[in-house]
Amino acid sequence: MRLRFSKMHGLGNDFIVIDGISQNVRLTPEKIRQLSDRHFGIGCDQLLLVEHPENPDVDFRYRIFNCDGSEVENCGNGARCFAVFVRERRLTGKRKIKVETAGGLMELHITDNGDVMVDMGIPRLIPQEIPFVADSSAATYTLDVDGQSVEISSVSMGNPHAVLLVDSVSKAPVESLGPRIEHHARFPQRVNVGFMQKISAAEIDLRVFERSAGETLACGTGACAAVVAGRLRNLLNENVKVNLPGGSLHITWAGEGFPVIMTGPATTVFHGQVNI
Repeated sequence: MRLRFSKMHGLGNDFIVIDGISQNVRLTPEKIRQLSDRHFGIGCDQLLLVEHPENPDVDFRYRIFNCDGSEVENCGNGARCFAVFVRERRLTGKRKIKVETAGGLMELHITDNGDVMVDMGIPRLIPQEIPFVADSSAATYTLDVDGQSVEISSVSMGNPHAVLLVDSVSKAPVESLGPRIEHHARFPQRVNVGFMQKISAAEIDLRVFERSAGETLACGTGACAAVVAGRLRNLLNENVKVNLPGGSLHITWAGEGFPVIMTGPATTVFHGQVNI
């Protein structure tokens, strides 16, 4: 079977994007792992699949697969690429697009300058909804990581996040502490781990260790979760510039009960075909 695809990235977080509307797509976890391999396949952090929606009131179904073949609930950088992809492939002429994901509904808006604004939904802070094992909601929690006490905030942006405040992202123990928190017993579905450095009330630096992918150059949901965590700690303003290794995003959150709005670029690298 020959599949058309596009290679895209959002601030260096790269994707294989496949149109499952106009072509028949059958992907197994093994095939996703092969396509995602950077040496023997196309190479990506995640594979994105466009499908017909189950909900008649939305435009598309948006599915996200990690490079290990596992399906995940949400990806903010991928959502921006998704919006650009469906217009480039002429699957829609709309600039405001509604999509359904495993983590809920999302609204995508392509701005006049070509950036994509994404309504990421209302963050979930109740531990059971994240999911995270805790007796009650709090701005911070203490996590025992192999005998070390680590203070985190826990947020779901349709997928679970743990956010740590660090003095310097360049010196943060991302590679050593990230996987230990990812697999911590208090996160039954594992967790994405953000390491946040406050520059000012309107700007942070961030590195994210993602579930099943390791550290990536950018993580949209991670940027949203970090701003929510910083706001819950009374550290940040409503509008925040988030600097990631691959570039910057702009995140807006008015507070509890309001959705998080993410704005940033999406770039098409090339289009191709592959036999699978």
